[in-house]
Amino acid sequence: MPPTYENVCSACKYKFESFQAMSARKIRKCPKCGKLKVRRCIGRGAAVIFKGSGFYETDYKQKENKAKLEREKKVKLERETKNESNSKKWF
Repeated sequence: MPPTYENVCSACKYKFESFQAMSARKIRKCPKCGKLKVRRCIGRGAAVIFKGSGFYETDYKQKENKAKLEREKKVKLERETKNESNSKKWF
């Protein structure tokens, strides 16, 4: 999907958005007044969203959480085993 650009005409102050490929030529002519005074502005609210495997949110973070859960399970099991062996000695 091509990025959205905000454009403004320096002559008539008309603001508009355009969907263009990054390799496409910039819009120069204003659709309202027809003058060649259009400039591209830095847009607000745009964000990069990484989807798919290979990114932190989908892969690395899950592996990190799984490893942490495995460590916690192992410690809990060791404590339970230790408590059971101590209780058998006393009875």
